[in-house]
Amino acid sequence: MIDTGVTVEPVPKEIKAEDYQPITDSKNVEKFINDYFADIPVLARIAACESRYRQYNSNGDVLRGEKNRYDRGVMQINILYHADIAKDLGLDINNLDDNVAYARYLYEKQGAKPWMSSSICWAKFNQSEIARG
Repeated sequence: MIDTGVTVEPVPKEIKAEDYQPITDSKNVEKFINDYFADIPVLARIAACESRYRQYNSNGDVLRGEKNRYDRGVMQINILYHADIAKDLGLDINNLDDNVAYARYLYEKQGAKPWMSSSICWAKFNQSEIARG
């Protein structure tokens, strides 16, 4: 087990994907993402660019990255780099609630740096959002 020294803070008001059904509809996922990341709007913009607000593909499988097949879900979390840490935090990146919880954890540690490859899409940021961590 990896000791990350950080716990994932619960989201205010217990925002859960189950309240935005069906989560196979990207419009519902978009509402969930905007509510979940109301305090970190850059992450909502990143979700739009990375996955177009989709956790699942048209077959109902967890969305994989178009350019990197190891990226998963709405926040396109790379399992090669992050699966073990997520597991140690009690999170499953394939689950929508856990995918965004891990993105929040990652942002708190590193800012928006993990998503810089898509920054041309979400680049209306301020420097403090990127430099965090």
